[in-house]
Amino acid sequence: MKTELCIEDTAEMDNIKKKILYIEDDQDIANAVKIILGNVGFEVDLALTGYEGLRMVEQFQYDLIMLDIMLPDMSGWDIYGKIKTKVKAKYAFLSAIPVSSERMVQLRNEGVREYILKPFTKKDLIERINNLFV
Repeated sequence: MKTELCIEDTAEMDNIKKKILYIEDDQDIANAVKIILGNVGFEVDLALTGYEGLRMVEQFQYDLIMLDIMLPDMSGWDIYGKIKTKVKAKYAFLSAIPVSSERMVQLRNEGVREYILKPFTKKDLIERINNLFV
């Protein structure tokens, strides 16, 4: 009997212990990302405001912090600026706002490993997050 592994199966084997914080004010998007990444073995915590996210990074250790740019109380850029030198984690932005290639180069030089435009597909999200850990 031949067994085929799909991308979700192989990802789940590799990501059992990876902990992610997703700071996103849109509850529906946040929950969808939590379910998608949870189904492939990531442990995902959600923060719906910037201040909640800042509190969580002080209390818990994360392998990846994903940030939305437009939050009700502060921007994802502001959060990143506050924590990038204090919190040893990988960083990714998930946003509906595109950035220029020059800005992306600057972000990569500052330590941002991924910038994912919304809307995204389930497959694209999983692949791009998995690539952060290889």
